Amino acid sequence: MNNKNRNKNLDKKYKIFLDTIKLYPDQLKQAWDEVNRIEFPDEFKYIDKVVISAMGGSALGARIIDSLLINRIRVPVEIFNQYHIPNYADEKTLFIAYSYSGNTEETINSLNEAISKEIKTIVVSTGGKLEEIAKNHKLISYTINPYNNPSKQPRMGLGYAIGAIFAIFSKLSLVNIFDEEIESALVTMQKAISNFDEDVELHDNLAKKYADNLKNKAIIIISSEHLSGICHAFKNQLNENAKTFADLFEIPELNHHFMEGLGYPKKIKDTLLFIFFTSNLYTDKVQRRYPITWDVIKQNGFDYSVYSPFSNTKIDQVIEVLIFASFITYYISKSYHIDPETIPWVDYFKKELAKI
Repeated sequence: MNNKNRNKNLDKKYKIFLDTIKLYPDQLKQAWDEVNRIEFPDEFKYIDKVVISAMGGSALGARIIDSLLINRIRVPVEIFNQYHIPNYADEKTLFIAYSYSGNTEETINSLNEAISKEIKTIVVSTGGKLEEIAKNHKLISYTINPYNNPSKQPRMGLGYAIGAIFAIFSKLSLVNIFDEEIESALVTMQKAISNFDEDVELHDNLAKKYADNLKNKAIIIISSEHLSGICHAFKNQLNENAKTFADLFEIPELNHHFMEGLGYPKKIKDTLLFIFFTSNLYTDKVQRRYPITWDVIKQNGFDYSVYSPFSNTKIDQVIEVLIFASFITYYISKSYHIDPETIPWVDYFKKELAKI
């Protein structure tokens, strides 16, 4: 492909990704409304734990919800990124199989195990083998019509994942999620989109500024509590959208080991950049750890950036960071002139694995 055609193709990909970010609110509202219309059996309310099987981009929504609702939900939630369900999954377990494509082999295997153990099961997908299995076994399922995700990428369908899981948990009385909270989240999304959109100039656009700062760096993301799940999504999007090395650590855990690993190799000081996500809603003791951690990072010769959400509730802060992070990965991918959609190494791995 010559440069002119390649640039035209990339421009088309960038527009699709930008359009998808702007459709996050529509994804969230669509999934919230549609799942709330599903009738769940009463027995689904009588569970004492939730097990979610999901991989990669399909697991991001579950991670976001898990860290966000941990102080509100009445039962424990575990996310399994494996071929098997845990041995303790039983008749009092709610099992959710989430695969955006519906063809994720680990999730399919886990779903079959849940069926064999006669566990209460809900399937979420856009179709594929998961939908087929759900129909054959008459399982409760939500099939996403993904018209609000023109990118077709699971990692860019996070509005669907958040809305669907919110609605499932709310319908089953596992947590009280109020319509007003969803409406506030939608308003926050639109405000964040307005703040970080491409037509906002660099001097007024924090997402563009942070993208410029993070370009050509290996990125360490540090967060806590309700923002840990959304920061995992940020890491994933940096990997897949921006083709950038990124890792994630949490305070207070990193204060017990990670800081001693900053000495060697010396060369990483030139390429490694830390980005901290703070919040006025973190536990006070957690908040007090951040300035001291910054001091340790600085004394070891590393640069760092800090982002503090402007929103007032935990849900809104998570939603704001979702938009902020997605725009950052979009801007970095454009600065590298790379395709944010394709994931060639993941595709290569799957192709080679299929030969075995």
